[in-house]
Amino acid sequence: MPEPTGVIHDIGYQRYTGPRLGRRHVFGALYLHGVRTAFGLGRSAKAKIFPWLVVGIVLLVAAAVTAIRSQIGEVIMTYAQFADAMSWLVIFFVAVAAPELVSRDLRSGVLPLYFSRPLPHADYPLAKLLALVTALFLLLGAPQLLMFLGGAFTADGMGAVWDELLDLLPGLLYAGLWAVVFASVGLLIASMTGKRAFAAGGIVAVFLMTTPIVGILSVLPSQTANQLAGIASPPTLVQGVGLWTMRDLLVTEDNSADLDLGSFGPVYALVAVALVAGCVALLLARYKKVAAR
Repeated sequence: MPEPTGVIHDIGYQRYTGPRLGRRHVFGALYLHGVRTAFGLGRSAKAKIFPWLVVGIVLLVAAAVTAIRSQIGEVIMTYAQFADAMSWLVIFFVAVAAPELVSRDLRSGVLPLYFSRPLPHADYPLAKLLALVTALFLLLGAPQLLMFLGGAFTADGMGAVWDELLDLLPGLLYAGLWAVVFASVGLLIASMTGKRAFAAGGIVAVFLMTTPIVGILSVLPSQTANQLAGIASPPTLVQGVGLWTMRDLLVTEDNSADLDLGSFGPVYALVAVALVAGCVALLLARYKKVAAR
């Protein structure tokens, strides 16, 4: 029987002797990379154009609102109303950011490399979801902080500054609601395909093409259908929850509510919770299937 002739050559590679970081560090790395990706950081200049254009627009609107308020001495847009006013920009931001977070990995086939390490299949989508929620919250929350600083510096005394802070906090919570709902829906849609164009188109379609359904339901002769119409579309669903929880901050003397909730405010809240929970559950199921391949 011939002797084996194979030879192992030492070509100079060194073994890793550093610390072995665990699951928490892997999750944190995925999350931080996701936040950076949402804003195009660490990527080409082309990838930074749209997200930072959106950031510039929302900051410019906040600066304009603050400047006008300082000149006329009146609030022309509350913190909560700011999130509603920027909803269209948020939709397009999600349509660009969500495919960047997950569709690229699906198409390039790197997910088996992620799951070849001791990484639970749920950690990857949850880290990406948390990153997108954070990016959207920063997109809506940072301009509100700018508005708060402008209002605080022009306030008369610490009591007025405290009142300003009490107006800001519900606005930030409302921004968080927008971020959670939009990120959950957007990331689920993006996870269904590795083609970013298809993912972006699907996200825009879900958010915008459901709006006419709200319009149709709102003109039906049934008052119940009119009051529940906002449930049919994610943007109006979020607005309905906002109207139920903070109507005084969203409806002022200068404007009126587009939605008539009647006594169905709690229903809007329950549907919003169910929508987020359902999207997260489907997202986890989707990546459990991917990890099993």
